Amino acid sequence: MKICLLAPANSIHTSKIAYSLKESGNEVLVISFHKPLPKDVDALYFPPIISPLGKLNYLLHIPKIKKIIEQYHPDVLHAHYISSYGLVGGLLNYHPFIVSVWGSDIFDFPKKSFLHKYFVRYALKKADFILSTSNIMAEETKKYTDKEVFVTPFGVECDKFKPMPELMPKDKIIVGTIKALKPKYGIEYLIKAFKILVDKYSYLPLELHIGGEGYLKEELEKLAKSLNIGDRVKFLGFIPHDEVPKYCNMFTVSVSVSESESFGVAVLEAESCGIPVVVSNIGGLPEVVKDGETGFIVPPKNPEATANAIEKIVLDEDLRKKLSVNARNFVLDKYNWKENFKLIAEIYKEAIKEINNNV
Repeated sequence: MKICLLAPANSIHTSKIAYSLKESGNEVLVISFHKPLPKDVDALYFPPIISPLGKLNYLLHIPKIKKIIEQYHPDVLHAHYISSYGLVGGLLNYHPFIVSVWGSDIFDFPKKSFLHKYFVRYALKKADFILSTSNIMAEETKKYTDKEVFVTPFGVECDKFKPMPELMPKDKIIVGTIKALKPKYGIEYLIKAFKILVDKYSYLPLELHIGGEGYLKEELEKLAKSLNIGDRVKFLGFIPHDEVPKYCNMFTVSVSVSESESFGVAVLEAESCGIPVVVSNIGGLPEVVKDGETGFIVPPKNPEATANAIEKIVLDEDLRKKLSVNARNFVLDKYNWKENFKLIAEIYKEAIKEINNNV
């Protein structure tokens, strides 16, 4: 198959799909308005055009993209992120056309105005197939279309994200998270939960490791210092994706107490490494955790409940071992990327078949 992906080339999600397609013997063309990361997926990059239109300036590239699509003539055009690439893909009037919703593009974008909602409805109307990575996001998408929304989980490369017990420090208990330092990810509540643990178990070698960058970094560092736990909180900075498995395997427990989350790939990556998790009862996170079996689900913005869940895992070695085994098996069973990718490949084949039947 020849597949054209309209997608952000600076995203690991785009890279994973593109590489999986190539490894399966397909030809792939990536067209992006986001500059590819070094050593990442090759893409035709259309830099932003300076104009007062914001994201709508993507539309100014349509004539050039349309010409490229006509010359390349892909078997499938697949747009990712409906508020930008999905809209562009719809306006190209090319079929079969598949669109994937990613999160804020369906949860937040259409609520901004009537025009934003119209753009989403238009892109969904033009799509032959609509994909979502989580059930809750699929339900949100159905508010704007009568079409079926197929759930294709964006799982984990289990051969890369695997248990490596030799990396687990023997002299530390590490509570960890790898998230962008933005308000939606609730890092402040994790820091406050960690403070509760330190006060209660000051004699334990507890450390909080926070991986990721973002504009809240300085504010979060000040929060840790104001709570007198600055010496126990380590800000790791940006972690390249190929190094994430190493850091996950150093965590005693991985915590994601977000205020907003469409799916939870980072949670699955930790679970795939056999690391118990604590997540907030928000968005798609409950879909990727079996409460009491692979980790614990707690209310959002609740440091006390978060601390209690972490405490259970940290203090009970037998429970920790059980959660670890269950977490790995859960991901292998439901979120192995190789199996999840097969779902997408089958939808591509079905889309081609339907178009050929209608010719």
